[in-house]
Amino acid sequence: MPNQKILYVTTEMFPYQEDSNMATMVSKMALKMHQEGNDVRVFMPRFGQISERKFQLHEVIRLSGMNIIINDLDQPLIIKVASLPGERLQVYFIDNEEYFKRKQFYIDDEGKAFEDNDERAIFFARGVIETIKKLNWVPDVIHLNGWMASFIPVYLKTFYKNDSYFNDSKIVLSVYNEENLPLAESVEEKMKFDNITGLAAFKNPSFHNFVIESMNLVDVVIKGDEFLEEDLEAGFEKTTATKSEYLEPESILNLY
Repeated sequence: MPNQKILYVTTEMFPYQEDSNMATMVSKMALKMHQEGNDVRVFMPRFGQISERKFQLHEVIRLSGMNIIINDLDQPLIIKVASLPGERLQVYFIDNEEYFKRKQFYIDDEGKAFEDNDERAIFFARGVIETIKKLNWVPDVIHLNGWMASFIPVYLKTFYKNDSYFNDSKIVLSVYNEENLPLAESVEEKMKFDNITGLAAFKNPSFHNFVIESMNLVDVVIKGDEFLEEDLEAGFEKTTATKSEYLEPESILNLY
């Protein structure tokens, strides 16, 4: 079924990141759907390692300028866009000086997880949702990849639950064996500010536990890696969402 509007939300994508299964999978899926005649857009964080000059990123002024309030602090949202090299496929980058300028992804030079990884995920999730609304583009399929993207269904089912914008969008979550880093326990307090309470993930906040939380808030959960780590496999087995084993990127159309 061509002419679907498909939104990929990811923390990694080739060629912006080169050596992970997730980056390769997202790139191949997005490209395949684009070449099949669908209206495809990709959203990802503008991590400091991504060269603006090399990939010709430029700011979209009409989309930038919103503020996202995180824990009672206003954080400016900057949107940058680039075309996937050699393709007419638009990739949007969520940017913010405070959260995404640093060169490392999630850990500092001493190997410790950044204290504000939770805030970065909240900012990213809300930034994607607000920007899609500003684009006035309603996706038929929202395909989530990466632990930060797992905050999106949490927000859609709580903070945005009375907003009908995404009512007809189907949400697919790909689960990958990402590094499982802890998140600050204050994430509960920060999300309480957005009237989000009672999440199981608050008991032991971590990358994996937010992914497991979101498995029950989406329409379809798919294995992004053929074999999942034990805790992710257990979450996959328990979820009441429709489940799919690992699929090659070329077969993803059947799922949609």
